Amino acid sequence: MKQTKLYNVILPIWLLLLFPQMWLIVVPGNLIVDCAVLLITLAVLKHQKKRTVLKQLWWKFWLLGFAADAIGVAWMILGWTLSLPFGDGWENTVGHITHNAFAHPAAFLWTLAGTAIAGACVYFFDKKAMSKCELLTGRERHVIALVMAIVTAPWLFFVPVY
Repeated sequence: MKQTKLYNVILPIWLLLLFPQMWLIVVPGNLIVDCAVLLITLAVLKHQKKRTVLKQLWWKFWLLGFAADAIGVAWMILGWTLSLPFGDGWENTVGHITHNAFAHPAAFLWTLAGTAIAGACVYFFDKKAMSKCELLTGRERHVIALVMAIVTAPWLFFVPVY
């Protein structure tokens, strides 16, 4: 009789960490990071109305950041779902996506792609959110969106859960 291992039938373990108790840390932590990155970027750009820009954009960046992360999570779930029909052989390669991205090169590349997709979404979402902000120049919008994308991409996808 073949032994079946059920690592996690519904969702990857790392995603379950986000529910529900982790929301108490993730939500305010994400807000603090987004605001800090925006303020520091504006300071480096020597923008004169940092607080006004922050007041106008903080909630957009915060909510759109969650949307971008959700797209990255969907990519990760897709990888996990695709690994299901292949059993142990696949589990020993790409199936590590949801457990340990460093366990196999394919899992690392899939996780890197998920992080990059979410980061690209952050860039485009934030750039769109700033389109009506008359306090920023086109160059400032580009720099802010790029810094937000790089710094706030979901790098925690790489944290092994075992």
